[in-house]
Amino acid sequence: MNKILIANRGEIAVRIIRACKEMNIKTVAIYSDIDKDAMHTRLADESICVGPANSTKSYLNFKNIIEAANITGADCIHPGFGFLSENSQFAKICEESNIKFIGPSYKVIELMGNKSNAKELMKSAGVPVIPGSDSSVKDINEALKIAKKIGYPIMLKAAAGGGGKGIRIVNVQEDLEKNFNLVKQEAKISFNNDEIYIEKFIKNPRHVEIQILADEHGNVIHLGERDCSIQRRNQKIIEETPSTAIDDKLRNKMGDAAVKAAKASKYSSCGTIEFLVDIDKNFYFMEMNTRIQVEHPITEMRTGIDIVKNQIKIAAGEELKIKQKDVEFKGHSIECRINAENPNKKFMPCPGKITGLNLPGGNGIRIDTAIYEGYTIPPTYDSMIAKIITHGDTRNEAISKMKRALEETVIEGVNTNIDFLFEIIKNPNFIRGNFDTSFIEKEILKNS
Repeated sequence: MNKILIANRGEIAVRIIRACKEMNIKTVAIYSDIDKDAMHTRLADESICVGPANSTKSYLNFKNIIEAANITGADCIHPGFGFLSENSQFAKICEESNIKFIGPSYKVIELMGNKSNAKELMKSAGVPVIPGSDSSVKDINEALKIAKKIGYPIMLKAAAGGGGKGIRIVNVQEDLEKNFNLVKQEAKISFNNDEIYIEKFIKNPRHVEIQILADEHGNVIHLGERDCSIQRRNQKIIEETPSTAIDDKLRNKMGDAAVKAAKASKYSSCGTIEFLVDIDKNFYFMEMNTRIQVEHPITEMRTGIDIVKNQIKIAAGEELKIKQKDVEFKGHSIECRINAENPNKKFMPCPGKITGLNLPGGNGIRIDTAIYEGYTIPPTYDSMIAKIITHGDTRNEAISKMKRALEETVIEGVNTNIDFLFEIIKNPNFIRGNFDTSFIEKEILKNS
């Protein structure tokens, strides 16, 4: 690999550029008109504009991105997360253009991106799955039969969905037809694919995912779990590792299941197998994310393994140098996502100019961000502007460091969710590890 074009923006683009610099690989940043002064354009060796602010005309523009790679002589593209990271068509175009897509093959992205097909594959591989439809549901009559068989409540989910979109819970039969049609409409609008499938709704589960690394030579390892149960409207807010919900026996079973899942799909790259864990400690495959995750830093902090560098090495055809027995887990790590939004106004995004900035530091603190004093947060993209990651010998130490880090953080000129995050971190039930995916609604927002 001589030169990598990063088909993304913000903190993940900065994260990838840093890894490339340490590996002595040249980088190309792409940007939209509104991102001309963004940090990733300043840190890369080269930068090139790929279109206007509207992401469909820039960061999602296949033609312009491939052309940018050809103009700059980039022989690889790293998609980061979001945008084109799980777009099988883009990965295929990269392959046809003799540009290495840093991720799995387009066939695997296609397979695992379709939730019902992925579920079928997991069943055949012996990975536990949530009871539900075996494939996409054709019509309301089929939906009624399946729902009756597995019992209410159920979830209707877009087959090509992600990011918490295209999901509805149905508690009684009378509400099924209306919601069935609504999810089909949402799926068509959001993903240009109106296929939906049905799952049994697991009430108040823990959301626990397993990070894997798999090379092109059939070697697969896992890097332990991350608990992503602190969510608002299916969007993760705080993640931690290890999870307080599982013991070593269950941890090993889930790790083995994740490795099975990766091998069954002939996976190659970094990836994440997401599970739901119910109150009886049963776990079920939910989906596979075929990309780097927002929350990957907590795994890096706990294992000392650089996931992005390994992802790049795997794409270069190298064999994994790490065996499962070599993976050491040390201490506890927590991540908080800092968003430019106003929690008091229904979490309304808050773009604008950052007029003052102080970011925390000290032992066991990591900041992943692309903001700086004087930077103007654009109104056109995701509101996440930074991630604070802490690591301690114990969970209590990691929590104490996060409290300090949040208190030290000053971002002036825009509203942020820092105070909201602090409310979660200091909550007695959070401190006790007593929470599930309904925690924010029950504990934090109940009086607001």
